[in-house]
Amino acid sequence: MKILLDECVTKKAKKLLLEFDVFTVYEVGFSGLKNGKLLAEAENSGFDILLTIDKNIDYQQNIGNFKLAIVVLDVVRSSIKYIEELIPKFKNQINTIEKGKSYRIEK
Repeated sequence: MKILLDECVTKKAKKLLLEFDVFTVYEVGFSGLKNGKLLAEAENSGFDILLTIDKNIDYQQNIGNFKLAIVVLDVVRSSIKYIEELIPKFKNQINTIEKGKSYRIEK
């Protein structure tokens, strides 16, 4: 599973997902790309999931047009303390996540 961490997700989250191929937007040269362009580049680069905390991305993009999934971690901010609480739920759901769909993981 190849996962891209959105710019709004702390890079510290990568350490919580060591069993997956996880890259930050910065590492792959996608820094500063807006959502539509970011999703297109992520899809073209073979990512399966964009992991974000941007709760509005569902309303801004038609995820069905892309061959990757968006997973929104519903946290108040990008602090590792908040993200860490939701990672077990994310890992439990990862095998059911389908490309072209959006998912929200809440506390």
